[in-house]
Amino acid sequence: MKQRAEYDLKPFPRIRRMTVDAGRLTAYRHPIHGFFEVDVTKARSFIRERKEKTGEKLSFTAYVISCFAKTVAENKHVHACRDWRSRLVLFNDVSVNTFFDAEVNGEKVVLPHIIKDANKKTFREIHEEIRAAQAGNNKGGKSVEAKFISAFTYLPWFLRKIFYLAILRNPRLTKEYFGTVALTAVGMFGDGGGWGIPLLNHTLCITLGGISEAPVIVDGKIETRELLCVTISIDHDIVDGAAAARFTKDLKKRIEEGGDLTE
Repeated sequence: MKQRAEYDLKPFPRIRRMTVDAGRLTAYRHPIHGFFEVDVTKARSFIRERKEKTGEKLSFTAYVISCFAKTVAENKHVHACRDWRSRLVLFNDVSVNTFFDAEVNGEKVVLPHIIKDANKKTFREIHEEIRAAQAGNNKGGKSVEAKFISAFTYLPWFLRKIFYLAILRNPRLTKEYFGTVALTAVGMFGDGGGWGIPLLNHTLCITLGGISEAPVIVDGKIETRELLCVTISIDHDIVDGAAAARFTKDLKKRIEEGGDLTE
């Protein structure tokens, strides 16, 4: 009688080497994390109404990125970095390193995309950029980032490490290849509330968790609202907790007011 195999073997995906690298690089930072909820009822209602009227499904993540980038631009210190002489570099514009689900060679993978100078772009422009990046990969094409990663993962770790350290000590290259901040949306893969804690490879990272419904007092009345779980992660070597708290307050207000929806 043929003995049943106890396990299957398959090659370790090369794309996962980037995740391993991210874990190794976190050793150079000292992160702190904060958890808060944002009332996204207004934004979600706007997106649903637009879909009902036009059939277009606007990206909720694009809306948050728009709010995020503009708030960072108003609080430049939260995306500062140190150069090779240990001086603080405060970027004038915000490039957001974000991620999306795509199919590459028949497998579902998460790929990065850097939205450059996102603080100067409207919600609509960011939405269209994300959709174009997703469409390019899902149709078999590859973005610039995807092509670079595909070749980069062939290199051994010690060469990849040299590359990382060289870039992270050069502000211009950091902005170009890594972005100045990061935003990841783990909530898009599940339902209900919940927070995520990322690997911190930027001075500032926002993690969008799940969305849940809860009773909230609005103008003295109890209403059911949609609450987004958000994690803010910062490099405490560069940003103090008080500055992070002020930034969080500004970001929460901008998302809830929905001003960027009209752009």
